[in-house]
Amino acid sequence: MTWTESTLDETTTEWERSDGNATIRLRRRHDGSCTVRLDRLFQAPDGQLYRHERADNEELARALVDSWQSEFDVEN
Repeated sequence: MTWTESTLDETTTEWERSDGNATIRLRRRHDGSCTVRLDRLFQAPDGQLYRHERADNEELARALVDSWQSEFDVEN
C-alpha cells in the first residue's frame, strides 16, 4: 500500500495509509523536538494499534515515520 502525505498546519504533517485504516502524524514542538504517533483503527484488518514517541529533532522523527510506514504497511 501507499501512504499519502498531507500538511495539516505549519507544525503538523500526516500520512494516511491507502486503505484508510491507519495514519501517522508528525508534530513539530516549540523546543525543536517532534512527536510521532501511529493510529491504526479498530476495524483495520491487521487490528487496532496506537503508538506515540518523541524524537529529539525532525530528522529522527522522519526516520521513525519511514520505519513505521514500512513496518505497518499491508499488502493490497
